[in-house]
This record gives sequence, structure tokens and C-alpha cells, in this order.
Amino acid sequence: MLTVALTGLRTRWAGFVGSFVALALGVGLLTTMGLGLASTLHAPERQPERFAAAPVVVMGQDTVEVDVQRGPDTVRAAQKLDRPHPVDAALLNELRTRWRVTVAGGPDAVGVHGPADRVRALVGDRAQVLTGADRRLADPDPERDEQALVALNALLGTSGGVTSFVSVFVVASTFAFAVALRRREFGLLRTAGATPGQVRRLLLAEAAGVGVLASAAGCALGAWAAPRLARLLVDEGVAPEWFAIGDARWPFHAAFWTGVTVAVAGAVAASRRAGRIGPTAALREADVDTGVLPLGRRLLGAGLLLTGVVLLVWTCVDDPYTLLKRKTYTTQPMIMITGVALLAPLLVRPVARLLPLPGVTGMLVRANTAAALRRTSAVAAPVLVTVALAGSLFGSAVTVTTAKGAESREQTAAGYVITGGEGGAGGAGAGASGAGARGVGLGAGRGLSADGLRAVAGATVSATGATSVFVRDGDAALVKYGARAVADPAAFADLARLPVLAGDVRDLDDRSIVVNQEWERRRIGDRVQVWLADGRTTTLRVVAVLAPGTGDNGPYVTTANAPGTTVDRIDVGGDVSGGPALERAMAATGGTVRTADAWAAETHPPVNRNTRLGLMLVLGIAVVYTVIALANTLVMATSVRGGELGALRMTGATRAQILRVVAGEALFSVAIGSVLGVAVTAVGLAGLGAALASLSAPVAVAVPWAAVGAAAGTCAVVATVAAVLPAWRLTR
Repeated sequence: MLTVALTGLRTRWAGFVGSFVALALGVGLLTTMGLGLASTLHAPERQPERFAAAPVVVMGQDTVEVDVQRGPDTVRAAQKLDRPHPVDAALLNELRTRWRVTVAGGPDAVGVHGPADRVRALVGDRAQVLTGADRRLADPDPERDEQALVALNALLGTSGGVTSFVSVFVVASTFAFAVALRRREFGLLRTAGATPGQVRRLLLAEAAGVGVLASAAGCALGAWAAPRLARLLVDEGVAPEWFAIGDARWPFHAAFWTGVTVAVAGAVAASRRAGRIGPTAALREADVDTGVLPLGRRLLGAGLLLTGVVLLVWTCVDDPYTLLKRKTYTTQPMIMITGVALLAPLLVRPVARLLPLPGVTGMLVRANTAAALRRTSAVAAPVLVTVALAGSLFGSAVTVTTAKGAESREQTAAGYVITGGEGGAGGAGAGASGAGARGVGLGAGRGLSADGLRAVAGATVSATGATSVFVRDGDAALVKYGARAVADPAAFADLARLPVLAGDVRDLDDRSIVVNQEWERRRIGDRVQVWLADGRTTTLRVVAVLAPGTGDNGPYVTTANAPGTTVDRIDVGGDVSGGPALERAMAATGGTVRTADAWAAETHPPVNRNTRLGLMLVLGIAVVYTVIALANTLVMATSVRGGELGALRMTGATRAQILRVVAGEALFSVAIGSVLGVAVTAVGLAGLGAALASLSAPVAVAVPWAAVGAAAGTCAVVATVAAVLPAWRLTR
């Protein structure tokens, strides 16, 4: 059997070229993404900078710890504070009496020139004692390297997932179509005495041979491409400057065996169908496909389609905010795409009847397309995948960012928004404004200054700073929320246009809090125990509850409950007519001055640069695979139509007419796949729009017609060329 399989590979190599290229490319991409992922798992060990000369660093506590109940056990739950506590003055004096102490850049940490064990014994649990490489934790933004890799890790992981999905799909469909074209060959083998099991083993051996060769080539391709991808990501600003590919070996093993498994798994279903071909198949040749959708494929396709729709509806009802996350709207549509692709032979004829094709040529194209279901489905399915991914990815990204921008603009009545300054770390906070001109000055940091704006007649000045609050989630967890600090609730309420579900934001004071609907305790008048940005605990009363929106609605506290926060945003509104005085006052704040419309547009662009690059990478993978699948399928399909095309010539059809029919069939198949892809996109975007509506966020569903059109147009050009060239050769 192995000898027969190798002989078949040598003699029918042209039929395996498409599968080989698709699989080699897939393994190459998986190797590249795997090497990239391996390099993002661990940031480089940086040497301490701030206290490089001190052998020991004493740093204030930088976590808040709370006892929580998990099952029968009581454990300590911890969350990082925005900034470490200052080193206690008494402890600092004790350290100075024993050793030389270095103070650099702030009161949160000091360098101690003494033995670590004795320093640790003196400090006890009053502060942290850092030695060795851990001293870098006292540097500014010590986690910047790890944070720089988060987006890169997500990009490479998503690209690898799409690569796996599309490669499995393309290889499986290519093998299935190749088997359909070899029905007479298998019938002859059965007539010669081959058993169904032998036919199946022959196909699986061919697939394994292709898989091993393609996987080896793909690993070599990935080893070459990974360093070049790393340089591209660095040049484009997606990865930090120090990012480089490491020496991990597991990506090669994972990619190689994934490729072999995909090849064999893709041939399993096809081999089962081949084994059921009877000896009489060699004696007949029909141009009308029958039995192209077995019961198992019907059940699997229907199950996946139903699962995708139910999952979309369930997520929209149970946790609509999840649908706004890139990981969700990138991966979830793949379930529906797979289901529709599996059911493509069942959907071809209904869709074909819906699309208009005038004239005699159109009638012939429609008839041939509906009769050759296997060929039409093999062309439509990869087009469906590409168009649906283009529509879902770009449509979801633009819809979410547009909703965020519209929500931010709706939530402030300001005419100008000034941003900048070194606000406190924490959540991005809410979308509207913050403190008023009375009492501006959130903390002593280097934030924006609103002093000059207070003197402008008629101006309402609302400034905010980012902070954090921590709250129990039931009895089992401590949750950190990004919040906004408000100095003057009256000025805040004058300019804010928040989606209040209950209560009144004007009631906000130093003993209360504004929360959103995601909070466990959210009834007006409820008293909530919270931990502030410095770890202190207090109890605040809920005075208003906001709709969750796209994720930036609350909570809000006053400056008294936001230790260390500085101004990072000032909204300017009220009865002002502009003029030199207002312009000078805004310029004196030290921030970037924009109109509210410009601020909303610039801070929430339809698709930012890094997101666009990531989406283009994912879509590019799908397009490349689709080109391979279309070219391979149509070259194989057209090459075996010599008798059919010859019969048309005998009936008086000219060569140009035959080529128009062949091109029309290819374009019509692409149109069917595009319609199915747009349908899948519409369902996904409808679910996203429903999720935005349930979150009380602006609904502005964006269909990316440019991306969809580019994907469909590329497929149309490739399909036409791949169909016409072999037809031109056969009709000479």
C-alpha cells in the first residue's frame, strides 16, 4: 500500500500541489507565530536602574490584601495598588541610624547599604525588602516590559488560531474535492479487487506523505520568517525595541505534528467516502452531483451553525460586554463560518436562484453551477471564509470603537476637552468629566493646572484624575475598578451627561460613590466597603447607578477618596464665547486642547494603527489560503472538463463563448460564497449591535464594505484566471 501511495504521489503530483502549498504555508505560519509567542512569554531580565548601587531596597507595601472565603477555607486575596505606600518615617530613621540610605525619586522606596538579612529582620512586615534582580520593582513602571508584550501576545495568538482554522478548512476541502474527481479511479480499483479499507488506507497514506513533506518544508519556512516578522513588528511599533526571537524548540514540534495531523484528519472524511465507492462507478460518468452532503456532515454543520447562533444570543443576554472584546469577536464567528461552510452544498442552489443572471449565457451558467455542486461548493466555501472574516473582523472593530467614541462625546456637554498630565495610574475611568473649577487640584503630582480657567467669566471647568477602588465580589474575590476622582460634584453634574439608571450624581460627596450596574451592591442607599488607591478602607454610600456602556462608565468618587491622584483631563463648557482670554487660559493648563468633537474622534479612531495591522495580518492569512484553494480547485476542476467543453464546441459554441461560460461559472460561485459570507457577517454584527443596545451604549453598526469588496474582488480575479487558463488550453 505504501508503494502504491508513493507511486500515486509521483504520478499525480499536480493534484497535490495545492494541498502541499496550503499545508506548508500553514505549518510555516504556525512555526512563526509559535516562535513569536514563545518569545513573548518572558520579558528580558532588566537590571535595576533607580537603586543600581544599593544592595538592598526597602519599598513601601504595594498591594492591598483582604481575607476572602473560598469554599471552606479563608485565604488572602491581593490586588496591586496604583503606587506603593511611602516608607514609614520611623522606619526610615531606624534604617539611617544603622546604615547608609539612598533616597532617589520619591518616598516610596530607599536604597540601603547594609546586609540583607539584618535589614529584613529590622523591617519585618512594615515594608518590602528587595534584593538582587527584584530591586527593579522599585523602578518607574517596572512592569512595562511585560505590559508591552500583552498586545503582541494576543496578536500572535489570534493569528495562530486563524491559521489553524483556515488551514484545516482548506486542506480538508481540497482533499474532499480531489476524491470527488477520482471517483472513476477508485471504481476501477474496486473492480480490480481492492477492498474499501485498502482504498481508505491508500488515501490516508497519500495524505500522510503530503503532510510529512509539507510540514518539514513549513518548519524551514517558519525558521526563516520568524526573525523577519519580529523586525517588522518592531519597526511598526507593535513590539518593543528589544523584542527578538528566542531559541525555543517546542514551536517546531508543535507545528510539524499539527501539520501532519491536519493532513491526515483532512483526508479521513474523504477516505470514508472513497471507500464507499462501488465498482460500478467506473462504468458511469454523470455531470449532475448527487449525494454530496452526507448525513454526518449535515448534522455537524447544523450543529455548529446552531451552536454559533445560540452562543451569540446567550452571550448577548448573559454578558453582552464580552462581545465587545477583540478576542471574542475574532474567534466566535468562526463557529458559524464553519457551520455554513459545511452546509454549503445545501445552500448553493437556493442562493443561486436568488442571484439574477440574464441571457442565455446566464441561464447556462446557473444550470452548470447548480448541477456541479461539489465544484461550486469547493469554490464558494473558501470565499465564504474570507468574506466573513473580513466583514466580521473589521466590522466588529469599527462598530466597537465607533460606539466608544460616540458614547464619550455624548457623555460631556463641554465645548473643549484638555488632556495630558501625569495622572494617577488606574483605570481609564469614565467617559465624561470630573471635578469643577472650585477645588481643582487632585493631588500634588505634575498634572494639568486649571487655575487660569477659573477666572474666565461664564466658564464651567470640570477636571478629573484617574484613580482606583477595590471592592469585594461576593465573598470569594477582590476586584479592582478604574475610577474617576471628582472635586466638585455640582460642576461635574453640570457638564456630565452620564447614563444614570437610578439616583442622582449631584448627591456625590466625600461619603458616597457613583457605581455602575456591574457592581454586586448597586441599590441606592447601599453602603459599600471599598479599599482606596493607597489600600485604606472606607465605607461609601451608593448615590447613583450608571448603565455599564462600553466599559468606561464609573465608578466615581471625590478627591477625598482618591489619594495621590492628579488632573489628567479638564472639560470646559458653560456660557463662554471663546476669545483670547479663554485661549490663553486653556494653553496655560499644560495639556492638549481640542474641541470635544475632535477629542472624541482622535481618542477613539475607527481602527487604530496597531489594531489595523493585526486585522490585516489575520485577514492576509485568510486571503492567501483562499487564493491557494481557489486556484487549486478550479485548475483541477476545469482540467477534467475536456469532454464537456468539447461537446459545447461540437454544438457550435465558439471558443470565446465557452470561456465566457467558464468565467461566469467561476464568478457566480464566488458571488454565492460572498453572499453567504455577508450573511454570516450580518448575523454577527446584529448580535454586536444588540449587545451595545443592552449596555445602553450608542449603536452604530458599521459594515466594512471596502474590506468585504476587496476580499470578494480578489477571490473573483483569482477564480476567473484559474478557471479560464485551463479552459483556454482545452479548447484550442
